[in-house]
Amino acid sequence: MDLHLLMIFLLSSFTLVSALHFFASSGRLPPGPFPLPIIGNLLQLGTKPHKSLAKLANIHGPIMSLKLGQITTVVISNATLAKETFQTHDLNLSDRSVPDAIHAQDHHLSIEWLPLGAEWRNLRKICSSYIFANQKLDLNRELRRNKIQQLIADVEDSCREGKAVNIGEVAFRTMINTLSSSICSLDLTDSSSDRVREFKEVFRSIMDEVGKLNLSDYFPLLRKIDPQSIRRRTSVYFGKLLGIFDSVIDERIELRKKEGYIRCNDVLEILLNLNDEGSSSQMLDRPSLKHLFMVLFIAGTDTTSSTLEWAMSEFLRNPKTLSKAQLEIERAIGKGRLVDETDIARLPYLQAIVKETLRLHPSVPLLPRKAKTDMEMCGFIIPKGAQILVNVWAIGRDDSMWKDTNSFFPERFLELDIDVRGRNFELIPFGGGRRICPGLPLATRMLHLVLGSLINNFDWKIEEGCETKTLNMDDKFGFTLEKVIPFELFHTQELKYVCQ
Repeated sequence: MDLHLLMIFLLSSFTLVSALHFFASSGRLPPGPFPLPIIGNLLQLGTKPHKSLAKLANIHGPIMSLKLGQITTVVISNATLAKETFQTHDLNLSDRSVPDAIHAQDHHLSIEWLPLGAEWRNLRKICSSYIFANQKLDLNRELRRNKIQQLIADVEDSCREGKAVNIGEVAFRTMINTLSSSICSLDLTDSSSDRVREFKEVFRSIMDEVGKLNLSDYFPLLRKIDPQSIRRRTSVYFGKLLGIFDSVIDERIELRKKEGYIRCNDVLEILLNLNDEGSSSQMLDRPSLKHLFMVLFIAGTDTTSSTLEWAMSEFLRNPKTLSKAQLEIERAIGKGRLVDETDIARLPYLQAIVKETLRLHPSVPLLPRKAKTDMEMCGFIIPKGAQILVNVWAIGRDDSMWKDTNSFFPERFLELDIDVRGRNFELIPFGGGRRICPGLPLATRMLHLVLGSLINNFDWKIEEGCETKTLNMDDKFGFTLEKVIPFELFHTQELKYVCQ
């Protein structure tokens, strides 16, 4: 048979089989757009899948199915079905589909990606009891205050020198310095240090690689060849970061052997103490310890810094909101002072601003889950192994739930008893159920502290001649949902926004 005829025959056969399979299963799966041969609905994702999936949900409903390459995917787009996912069916939907890049250096065995089981429960207990418990966080309150004081000083220096201030960058630096100090007493404020430079460069490279669209995630057969080399590059970066943690751990172990050693008040010290106590249920071997550190850094920096950048952007588009927030803080603690953690409860409008920012700009817009077994939801069958994506971005803009969904209006939360702790499924930026983000207590503290201190110490205004409509609020989908154009300000007599 002629080669061209053979190719046409094979493609036609594949198309026919795909169509028959689609129609055979469409009565069981949720509705959704018709998939193309081989690639399925991949082209319909575009560069901003959170928005593309929200538009498709308007056509096919709040529960819909797609074929992304070879992966059956079910998308959830309203609060009622999110509650079923994270509460009613939480046990069956608690695992996650692991991106191919995450398999580099066995990082898929970390707490973020492990399936439910004894090892995951042990890591989760360590996080909730020894790292993110309120009592443990309270012990490091002064450390966080010092880092925010350094942030304010850095902004003041930029103002005096007339340099641009990149809000996302300074917020990122504050978060990574706070985490490095609290996790392993590693000071990253000295940008001239070789270790600091290496750490920051590697960290940024990891974020770039993990955030890329990877064909291996949609065509598992390609994982053997890693066609885009994403896993190979990620493996190199993971290896460098794990090497840094290795050296930090080795240094601490040697210090602990010396006479007169004064124990640190950081996460590394706590975990090494647990190992010394010999409790097998809470001991962590070296690989588990290093991968836990990676998760804490990766999950705790870009997510918080991007939220702060979005909040400041919304302030400049809504100057009355900024003035109202500044007035609340000034009346509660006095102008020009740092917001303390004990002040947060007295600042309901600041809390509302954080909630409204997370509603409009969730740092992780699509929360992934995976079905352990065949299950029924809303009369549809979700097959074993299907990927579940909860579209948090779409839920936050559901016009059946929110009034004026695209408007930044924090006042709505002054009248609603809604928080972000996974109990109100119309606002779940940190997820819900068993796999809700364990770092939520630290993230919420830092968001209020940094944002409150920035607006209480500086006046932020749009440069004369600019209009609010010129502010670019477009987002970029990746590891986190970031602004396409970084948010920069400069100093004349006051801090002013650079026109875009």
